[in-house]
Amino acid sequence: MIEARRLQRRFGDGFVAAAVADLQEPWMRHADAILDDDLLVAAVFEALGKRHPKSRTRGRRGAPAELVLRLLVLKHVRNWSYATVEREVRANLVYRDFTRVGGDPVPDAKTMGRWGLAVGAPVIEDLHRRLIAIAQQQHVVEGRKMRVDTTVVETNIHYPTDSSLLGDGVRVLTRTMKQVTAIAGTVGATLRDRSRSVRHRLWEIGRIARSKGAQRQDKLTRAYQRLVATTSRVVGQAKRFSREIGAGVKRARTVLQHAALEGLRQELETFVPRVQQVLRQTRARVFGGDTHVKDKLLSVFEPSTEVIRKGKAGKPTEFGKMVKLQEAEHQIITEYAVYDHRPSDSDLLIPAIEAHTQTFGRAPRLVAADAAFFSGANEAAAHALGVTRVCIPNANTTSAARKRDQKKRWFKNGQTWRTGCEGRISVVKRRHGLNRSRYKGEDGMKRWVGLGVIADNLINIGRVLATRPSP
Repeated sequence: MIEARRLQRRFGDGFVAAAVADLQEPWMRHADAILDDDLLVAAVFEALGKRHPKSRTRGRRGAPAELVLRLLVLKHVRNWSYATVEREVRANLVYRDFTRVGGDPVPDAKTMGRWGLAVGAPVIEDLHRRLIAIAQQQHVVEGRKMRVDTTVVETNIHYPTDSSLLGDGVRVLTRTMKQVTAIAGTVGATLRDRSRSVRHRLWEIGRIARSKGAQRQDKLTRAYQRLVATTSRVVGQAKRFSREIGAGVKRARTVLQHAALEGLRQELETFVPRVQQVLRQTRARVFGGDTHVKDKLLSVFEPSTEVIRKGKAGKPTEFGKMVKLQEAEHQIITEYAVYDHRPSDSDLLIPAIEAHTQTFGRAPRLVAADAAFFSGANEAAAHALGVTRVCIPNANTTSAARKRDQKKRWFKNGQTWRTGCEGRISVVKRRHGLNRSRYKGEDGMKRWVGLGVIADNLINIGRVLATRPSP
């Protein structure tokens, strides 16, 4: 059974609150008041209530929604793992007071992980919109200026090479077939473990790739031929296991084992097509010389990962998802988006202005972005939407009038303010972990980015309010 707030205070709560009254960081006191908002708590309460049909009325009493919200926010404010959150809250009275744990036992890390899955990406978007509405009510943001930029949040994968992807696929399929054998016994197709052979092929390919000489490419091709042949046999064996589970040849003795066996069959059916895709792209690249394979798979665990090149000298190629961040005054991120497929930056400007107008009820007076967002059509459309000053440089212009406009004081000031986007992106990556998503899947990426943005906004809103004189 869940509830929105803890209705009865414990004996230790007053002691904890009194002990930490002067120990909280300045932003924390204002963030604490913001997180008390009824609509924020209600959104989390509704999400938790959907996990099971009777979560609100049956079962033992669970953690209140306000505690769930605050623990998830604290996790991303500090960029901790769930295990670290559990340990730090247990040991720190300030965190006990901020999260409303008080004198109660701290929920364990696995429980917090299940809460994170229950509070999905759409709920987090609702929380972010409500947070921006509170910032408007507190006059932290007015929406008179807008700046926008894009960045890449990487998925949690290793550097993708054909050999390592084939090794991943063989390891997962072999492990799953071993689990099937442990439940169903040796009936039907017998498992032949080729992991050791594949591991030797990976070592061999690694040694050849680091070597030099005229015969290097021939040796590498022969090694890949052996690796591809072995992987194909493992895939064929996995397909036979899946068919035999479906036909009832491999079956379980109990209901629970049968459910586990069905889950393993679904896992085989999920990973077999992915490994087959890796086999196709390996054959195309190594044996056919085609380095631009359509729908290239970069990870068997994160199949939605994209190759993104943004021209960075230190990291020319990144593997993840494109993310848009747009800000208003006081470094508040008013809108974010995680794109399923990388769009062109120039296609994002007008939707960003429209989203800003919907949030604040008016178009911004100034819009600032880098040259990747520029086009003549974008500039004209922005003016048509009510933007007075469009501060986006045209790096390729040959017009003398355009060059004079880009040297005017308002334009230079707007571009100076725009560079704050780079700093904001750096902060959310270093402080809140948006350099790499630790959650799995596309929904996990959106949850990771959304919670990181909410955490950063809470700190910035709290700092702005902390600088104001007390009434």
